[in-house]
Amino acid sequence: MIPEMFDLSGKVAVITGSTKGIGKSIAEQMAAHGAKVVVSSRKADACDAVAAEINETWARGPGEAVAIPCNVGRDGDRKALIEGTMAKWGRIDSLVCNAAVNPYFGSLLEIPDEAFDKVIDVNVKANIRLVGMVAPQMKERRDGTIIIVSSVGGLRGDAKLGSYGISKAADIQLVRSLTAELAPYNIRSNCVAPAIVKTDFARALWEDKERYATAIRTYPMGRIGEPEDVSGIVLMLASRAGNWITGQTIPVDGGMMSGIGR
Repeated sequence: MIPEMFDLSGKVAVITGSTKGIGKSIAEQMAAHGAKVVVSSRKADACDAVAAEINETWARGPGEAVAIPCNVGRDGDRKALIEGTMAKWGRIDSLVCNAAVNPYFGSLLEIPDEAFDKVIDVNVKANIRLVGMVAPQMKERRDGTIIIVSSVGGLRGDAKLGSYGISKAADIQLVRSLTAELAPYNIRSNCVAPAIVKTDFARALWEDKERYATAIRTYPMGRIGEPEDVSGIVLMLASRAGNWITGQTIPVDGGMMSGIGR
């Protein structure tokens, strides 16, 4: 049985960037706790595979999944994602914005306009547009959750990831603004801010033993994160357990932001 405080039975969750890493773990955990989840990323075959895996795991319930591919940087894809979900299940209780890009590694002062525009379009603008599409039916029901996967990069500077950090800081401010606008309708908006997590996104770091050893010296817990370390917090924010949390950013970082190294 699912603990009542974390029970998502009957809830519908749209999760962008959910075919691998953190996003996939979020979809799996929400389905495990009863939600109907929409698996979404740019590649249809990857979406189909993850949705099928979830449905096979939970063939007798409580959760289930459907695949709707979406490039969140494209307006038409965003509309198809939301309209497809509404046609399938008639409601959206949780929007989890996990999809993000980082096409540039280097000095912020030298980033090409095209790369900077892409970071802002995908990591910030797409989130705003998606929230704008799901908010009306949430407001009508006076219930819903918006969860954005930000990063500790939005809380601290980085000489090589400046544009990415700017976009993630914008997401942190976005949930504050959304709270001012949507909290009166009982819609909760929050961020989770992971540090380095063992995903393809950070593969270049954790596969390099020397760089990995240097990195974990700044983590009091002595390791980088796993996708499940993040998805558990998202589950809490989407469920009754997070009913009075809004406008917040929760670092998920093994203590790194404490400033205490090992």
